[in-house]
Amino acid sequence: MALRQRVQFRRWEDISIHIIRARNYSSKIDWKELRPMILKRIKDRAKDYPVSSMVPVANDVLQARTLLIEGVSALIKVIPIKACKFCPEVHIGGTGHLIRTCRGFRRSSKNLVHKWTDGSLNDIVPLVEAFHLRYMFQDVIRHDQRFDFDRVPAVVELCCQAGVDHDKCTSGSSDDTHLLPHELKSVAQETLEAWERLRVGVHKLLFVYPAKVCEYCSEVHIGPSGHKARLCGVFKYETWRGTHFWKMAELDDLVPQKVVWHCRPHDPSVLLDNGRGFYGKSPAVVELCAQAGATIPNKYFSMMKVCGLSAN
Repeated sequence: MALRQRVQFRRWEDISIHIIRARNYSSKIDWKELRPMILKRIKDRAKDYPVSSMVPVANDVLQARTLLIEGVSALIKVIPIKACKFCPEVHIGGTGHLIRTCRGFRRSSKNLVHKWTDGSLNDIVPLVEAFHLRYMFQDVIRHDQRFDFDRVPAVVELCCQAGVDHDKCTSGSSDDTHLLPHELKSVAQETLEAWERLRVGVHKLLFVYPAKVCEYCSEVHIGPSGHKARLCGVFKYETWRGTHFWKMAELDDLVPQKVVWHCRPHDPSVLLDNGRGFYGKSPAVVELCAQAGATIPNKYFSMMKVCGLSAN
């Protein structure tokens, strides 16, 4: 019996020594010598940007954005648009629809009738802003530095980091365009083409240049890492969270589509709530250009329910 206990004790002793030796490993890497190399490599990665092959894409994106803003600004002077006073809903037409999708002031209710007011350019092409960085791989913006950096449109900041001349990025577009009746269709078609060029170009740039968006609000940051300004939930009726939680941004985060109800020829002049299951939808820019006579690409047909049944 004593011999058996002694043998078991020797076995456990050998196993414990083996475990201790397995855990007490040491690295032969000298991290003090490696740290300067890592920091130098991080600093030198800025030499790879901007990518020369993406500069023409960025220039085309900036030009398409200018044409889009000018075209929409001209079209809304001819085609009226309506925006809800209490929610982000937008309708293209002289009178708003009667579909009960309003959440009310501070989203305190649901299924309410919208209270319509005259819309503007930002209701069709929402303005998404971001901090303008001095250079792409600069230090992370701290909360106390938030007023030291200008706020610019996110698409413009993306083009600046992609190598577009800063003067082109900061130049504005004119809003003095007045359309003649025979020019309406051609301007609508050019505006729709600019919309498609803008989205395709931004999608290409996002494959090369990093962009971040907050998981809990619509804040966008163009750069490899997000800023540390504690602004989450400040600018909208969202829960206050302070610090942003960043994730990879997508195309719709920088160029929102702003989906609206589509009015087909066989639909009533004022869309009713009991027919919401039959009506189609489309991006606001596409709907505006469609009502102005532009030819709509086939990819929007299923969304717009072009061949769908009427509610009556």
